[in-house]
Amino acid sequence: MPLILGTNSIKDTGFDVANSCMFNDGDSPHMHKTPGSASGTKTKFTFNCWLKRCTLGSEQNLIEAGTSSNERTYVSLGVFGTDELSFVHRTGGSNSIVVTGTNLLRDVSAWYMITVKYDSTDGTANNRVRLYINGTEVAYTTQTMPGSNDTTYINDDEIHYISRANHAAERFLDGYLAEVCLIDASALAPTSFGEFDEDSPTIWKPKDVSGLTFGTNGFYLDFEDSSNLGNDANGGTDLTEVNLAATDQSSDSPTNNFATFNSIYTPDASNLSTFSEGNLRVVSNSTSQKNHGIATIGPSSGKWYAEFKLIAEATGESACGVIYDIGTGPTLYGTPAWSVCSNGDTKYAGSATGTNNWSGTYTTDDIISVALDLDNNKIYFAKNGSWVDGSGNWDESSLSAYRDLVANKDYFMAVGDKSNDKSSTWDANFGSPPYTVSPGNADGNGYGNFEYAVPSGFYALCTKNLAEYG
Repeated sequence: MPLILGTNSIKDTGFDVANSCMFNDGDSPHMHKTPGSASGTKTKFTFNCWLKRCTLGSEQNLIEAGTSSNERTYVSLGVFGTDELSFVHRTGGSNSIVVTGTNLLRDVSAWYMITVKYDSTDGTANNRVRLYINGTEVAYTTQTMPGSNDTTYINDDEIHYISRANHAAERFLDGYLAEVCLIDASALAPTSFGEFDEDSPTIWKPKDVSGLTFGTNGFYLDFEDSSNLGNDANGGTDLTEVNLAATDQSSDSPTNNFATFNSIYTPDASNLSTFSEGNLRVVSNSTSQKNHGIATIGPSSGKWYAEFKLIAEATGESACGVIYDIGTGPTLYGTPAWSVCSNGDTKYAGSATGTNNWSGTYTTDDIISVALDLDNNKIYFAKNGSWVDGSGNWDESSLSAYRDLVANKDYFMAVGDKSNDKSSTWDANFGSPPYTVSPGNADGNGYGNFEYAVPSGFYALCTKNLAEYG
C-alpha cells in the first residue's frame, strides 16, 4: 500500500486542501441531509473522503443512509473486527451485503484516503463493491456481494448522515474529515480523487475534485466556510450540522498535516491519559507520571513553535516542555526532558533536578509558549506572550533565558504533570487550535493560527514546514 501523505515531508503537492472538519465523538457531532427525491440511478455510487483518526478500537461511521436499524446502508470503521474498513447494506433485519477489508487503519498521525465504489451492474459479481485505502484496493476478509442491479439506501430519498448511525445516536466519528465526496450514479476509481506524487511515487496525495459530476443527490464537503461547515461546495442543498462549531474547522489537512497528541502512545498501559478535541486535549492520569500528551511529530533539527493552554491545573505540579527517548517510557519529570512547572520550577527530567523559581508560576487559562531551537539545542518558554528571564519572572519581550538540550535527539513537545497523584488538563495549539484565538498569528511561512507572535525563524509543526526546515 502506498505511504500516507502527511507522515512524509512533501513541501508542495500542486493541489492544496485548505481545511478539514474535526469531529470530537464526545460531542456527538454529525451532519445530515435528506434528498428531495431518490436518484434515478441507484445501482452506482462512489463515496470518497480523507480521514485522520483520533481514537481506535470502536465502531465509527463515515456515512450512513436509511430508515431504521433494519433498513440502512453504511460505511464504517471497526464493524466486525478492529479498525478495519467495511461496507454494509442491511434489509429486513439482516446484512444482505457485507464487504470488509483486512487492512487496519491505526496511525493517528496520518491522513488516509478512503474510497468505496458500488456498481451492481458489473457483470462480475466480486467487482460490485470495491474498497480502497490510499488508492490501493484492500485485501478482503468478507465479501457478500449485491445481486445484479441491486440498490442501496445511499442516494435514495432517505436521511443521510455523516459521522452517525441513522437509526440511533451512536457510532460518532472521532477524527478529522476532509474532501468528503458522494458521487451519485457513477462508480469512480480512486484516481478520480487522488494520485501518486510525481517526485515520491509511493506517496498518495489529493486531486482537485471540483470538476467531477456529483449527480442528483451527490455532494462535496470542503469545509472552507467555518460558519457553514455543511456547505455543499458543489452547489446542492447543504448538510445540517449538529454539535459542530466554527472552532471545529481545522487547517490540519491531507496536504499539510499538523502535529497532534499521540493518543496511542502508552508507556503505562494500566494508567492511560484521555484524549479529545481532535487529540488536541489531554487529561493526564492522576496515578502515573508516564502518560501525558506527547506530540505526534518529533523533529531533530529546525526551529519549532507551539502553544499550550492549561485548562485544569494540578496544584503546582502541571508541566510543559519536551522529551526525547520516548521508547523508554519517559515522563516530564523522570527521564530526559526539560519542562517548566506551574509552581515556577524548571526540571531536567533526566535526573529530576533543575532550578527552583526559574520561570515564575502559571495557572488555569494561561498559555505556555514553547520555542524549540534544535539547530542550536536550546529551548525557550513564555507565558501569555512574555518570555521567561530565568529569575522567576515572565517579563521579557523576546527570547531570553533558555535551557540547553542534548544534541542529535528527536524531541517531542509534551504536557502533563510531574506527580503520581495529580492530573492536569491541557489544550495544544500546534498551529490548528481547538479553541478561539485572537487576533491570530501565523509563522513566517504563513502557517498556523496562534494567540501570540511566533518568534522570527520559528515555525509551526506541520509537514510543509518540516519539508523545508526539518
